[in-house]
Amino acid sequence: MQEKPTTVAAYAAGASLAAVALFYVFGPNYTIDGDESNDNNRKKSIVGLSNLANDCFINSVLQALAGLGDLRVYLIRELHRRELDGPDIYHAVSSQDYQLRGAKEDKMRELQQGLITKALKEMLDRLNERPIYKKTISARGFIQSLEFAFRTRISRNQQDAQEFLQIVLERLCDEYHAGVRARKQALCPNGVSASPTVAGTEFEADVPESPAEVEVRIDDGTPNGLPAIIDTKLKEIENEPGFLFEGKLESQIECQFCHYQYKPNQTSFVNLTLQVPQKSSTTLNACFDGLLKTEYIEDFRCDRCRLQHAVDAKKQEKARTRSSNELERLDNEISRLQEALEKDPEAELEGIVFPPADSAPKRRIARHMRITAFPKVIAIHLSRSIFDRSSSTKNAAKVSFPERLPLGGILNQTWYKVLAIVCHKGSHHSGHYESFRRNNLYAPFSTPEAFGSYAQSRVTSQNPSEAPSPRLVPLNPDDIGVSNNNLSPATSSTSLSGASQSGTQLSPSAPRPTTSSSRRSFQSTFSRSSTPQPTASDANSPTTEAGRASTSSAPRTSRTIPRSSVDTPTGLGSRLRRRRKANDRWWRISDEKIKEWKTSDVLGMQKEVYLLFYEMERPEANPAFAEGRL
Repeated sequence: MQEKPTTVAAYAAGASLAAVALFYVFGPNYTIDGDESNDNNRKKSIVGLSNLANDCFINSVLQALAGLGDLRVYLIRELHRRELDGPDIYHAVSSQDYQLRGAKEDKMRELQQGLITKALKEMLDRLNERPIYKKTISARGFIQSLEFAFRTRISRNQQDAQEFLQIVLERLCDEYHAGVRARKQALCPNGVSASPTVAGTEFEADVPESPAEVEVRIDDGTPNGLPAIIDTKLKEIENEPGFLFEGKLESQIECQFCHYQYKPNQTSFVNLTLQVPQKSSTTLNACFDGLLKTEYIEDFRCDRCRLQHAVDAKKQEKARTRSSNELERLDNEISRLQEALEKDPEAELEGIVFPPADSAPKRRIARHMRITAFPKVIAIHLSRSIFDRSSSTKNAAKVSFPERLPLGGILNQTWYKVLAIVCHKGSHHSGHYESFRRNNLYAPFSTPEAFGSYAQSRVTSQNPSEAPSPRLVPLNPDDIGVSNNNLSPATSSTSLSGASQSGTQLSPSAPRPTTSSSRRSFQSTFSRSSTPQPTASDANSPTTEAGRASTSSAPRTSRTIPRSSVDTPTGLGSRLRRRRKANDRWWRISDEKIKEWKTSDVLGMQKEVYLLFYEMERPEANPAFAEGRL
C-alpha cells in the first residue's frame, strides 16, 4: 500500500532532526564556530551586544572602544591607583573646588571616585572575553551608570554615535582631572604643606629637633616653604601621561596689514571633528587640511590697527584743541595708547574714550591651526551633515583612510594605526550603525608565547658557556627503549639540575617527525654530529651525570647546527606566521551579528565610514625605527 505524503514528510523531518542532533553532539565546532579547521589556537568569535531599544549607536561605540588596548591599560591604571590611595582621598571634597566649578558636592565626589571609569572597565572586560560559543550580552548596566551620573535618561530619538562618544569621553576626562585634583589636595590641603603636628591637638607642642634631622623645603613663595618630598610627589602627578584621548589644538590670528600676531589660543579636545567636502571622493588628509590649513577672514577689526587708529584720531583732536586741560588729557591718553601698542595691544584700557567702532578700519587676517599635543588614541569624527535652509541631508562622499596615519611636521612625525571604525548606513534621519575592530589579543586574557619569551630572556641574560652543550633530542622513537612519558619525576629533575650546574643551555627540542620520509631526514640531520647524543634510556644509568659533565667540559672539533624550526612547516615558525596573520583579521559587528573581515575590506568602507579610532604606534613598531633611521 502506498504511504500518505504526510507520513513520508514526518519521517523525513524526524530523520533530519536526528541527524542535526548527532552532528551537534559529535562535531559542534563545525557549525557553531564557523571554522572547519577546528584549530583551538584561533579566536573563534567575540561577544556581541543585544539591541532591544534601537541601541546600535551605543553598541557600535562600545565595541570600537573594546578594541583599543591602550584604553584598557588606562582604565586598569586609574582604578588600581584609586584602590592604592584609599577611598578617603577621593571621598573628601573641597568646598572651594566645587563652588568654583559650579558643581554640587555629590557630583564632584562621583567625578573623583571614577564612576564611569569603573563602569566602562567592567563593560569592556565583558566584551573582551573569549567565548567558546555564541554569546550576546546587554549594555544596560553601563547605560544605567551613565544615566545615574548625568541624572537624566539617554534619548533614543536623537541617535548619534558621535554625540554618545563625546559624552563618554568628556566624562572620562573630567573624572581623570578630578582624580588628579584630589591627589594634589591630599598632599597640600591649603596649597601649603602642613607640618607633622596636627593643629589643636596635644601633639602641637614644640619638640626640639635632633641636629641630624634636617627637613629640606622648597621655596615656593610661602612663609614655610614646601617640603621636598611633597614637591617630588606633585611633580610626579604633573608629569603623568594624562587622559589618553585628550589632545590640544592651538589657533593663532595674524593681521595681514600690520602683521601683528595674536596670542595663541589653546583648546583641549577628546575627538576631532573633520568636515567632509562635498565631492564624489576625497581622502582623510584632505579632511585634515580643511581643519589645519590657513584660513583667511575678511572684515576683521584688528586690535593693534584699532589702537593705531585711536592714536591718529587723538592727535588730530589735539591739533584742534586749545584748552590746557584737554591737551593734558589727550597727551595722557596718547601715551597710554602708544605704550599699549608696544607692549600688549590686546590689553583692555580703562578711562580712554575710543572713536566709534564703525569708524575703525577692517582688515584681512589669517587664522592658523595646529595640533600641539597629540593624544595616545585619536578619535576622528567625519561630519557628513549638509544643512540647507529647508532640510538637512547626508554627504555620501567616499573618504579613503590609510591603515597607518602620520600626523605632525616632517621632523617630528607621530604615526598612528587604525584599530577600529564605526560605519553608518542609511540617510541623515535614519539608518544603522556597525563597528569594525581589529582582532588584537591583549593581556591578561591572552599571553601568546609567554614561555617562549621567558626562555629567550633567560638565554640573553645568562652568560653562555664556551663549551657547546649537548642536545637532548631522540633520534627515532623506535630506537628508544623508554618513552619520555615513562620517565620518573626524579630522573627528569636530576637531568635538569645537572644541565644547570654544568652551565649549559637547553635548546628547544625539534618537533617529532610523523612520516617516514620526515623521520629519515630528521635522523640524517642529527646524525652528522661527531659526538653521540644521549638517549632517554641513558637517563636511568648511574653514569649519566658524569658523562654529561665530561661532554660539556670537553671541547668539540666539529659541531653541526640543526636546521631552524622556521624552515619546518610544522615547527614554531609556522605557528608564528599563522598568529601574525590572525592579528590582521577584523571583526565586523552589527549588534549580535559578528563576521570575520579583512583589512582590505575595512579600508574599502569609504562611503559609510563615520568614526575612526587611531592608536599611537610605539617607536619599535615604526618601520623607520626598525631600519635604523630613527
